[in-house]
Amino acid sequence: MDKEAKKKFISPEQALLKITRWCAYQERSQQEVRDKLYDYGLHKEQVETLISRCVTDGFLNEERFAIAYAGGKFRILGWGKVKIKIALKQKDVSDYCIRKAIQQIDDGAYFQKLNQIIEKRSKEEKEKDPFKRNYKLAQYAISRGFESDIVYNQLRITSNS
Repeated sequence: MDKEAKKKFISPEQALLKITRWCAYQERSQQEVRDKLYDYGLHKEQVETLISRCVTDGFLNEERFAIAYAGGKFRILGWGKVKIKIALKQKDVSDYCIRKAIQQIDDGAYFQKLNQIIEKRSKEEKEKDPFKRNYKLAQYAISRGFESDIVYNQLRITSNS
């Protein structure tokens, strides 16, 4: 059975009820809501009307979503700003909202999180050569979304201590 046959087609009124409950449960991006509404079998005009209604009623706010998303990914998963920006871009969040969300991350907490990640990985790293070791630690932190210049600067500071 293909995906089209499994789709539920519901009325715009039912979709509005379902989508407002869904948005009230957790912050959502406009694109997530748009995709969900299309899954309900609604047409473009209906989808855009419902999205504007959700925005007007306060159920949907792109800036609020971006700030919540960035904060959660940083605090809970330890993502750096680069990885957060990429993830928000993939969710079709505007550049303005992405900048706003990234600004909400406290610099002190950001460096503290980077140091925790480097310290934890350093305990696990078996490499003895200090240059290779620092390279591996840097690559790990960069893969977590931290900026390379900040990572190398932190490694220089910690290796000099």
